[in-house]
Amino acid sequence: MPTLTIRNLPENVHAALRIRAAQDGLSVEAEVRNILTEVCLNTKKPVTSLQQLVDKLYHGKKPDNVVEQLIQDRRKAAERE
Repeated sequence: MPTLTIRNLPENVHAALRIRAAQDGLSVEAEVRNILTEVCLNTKKPVTSLQQLVDKLYHGKKPDNVVEQLIQDRRKAAERE
């Protein structure tokens, strides 16, 4: 199986990975494998993924037009960047 070395990983990213791994009861290496697998092999359409995220955030009790509001908020943030 191939090996991957990641150099110059910011300390705050590594710390976040350690916390996330601990919450999942995994090693940092296993957590990174899970993240990479999910991101690289995720075949869901972005809209489906966004809808699932919204459903998860609002526990099925989302207000009307929340997806449209999130898109507008992101566009405003992008204009400021």
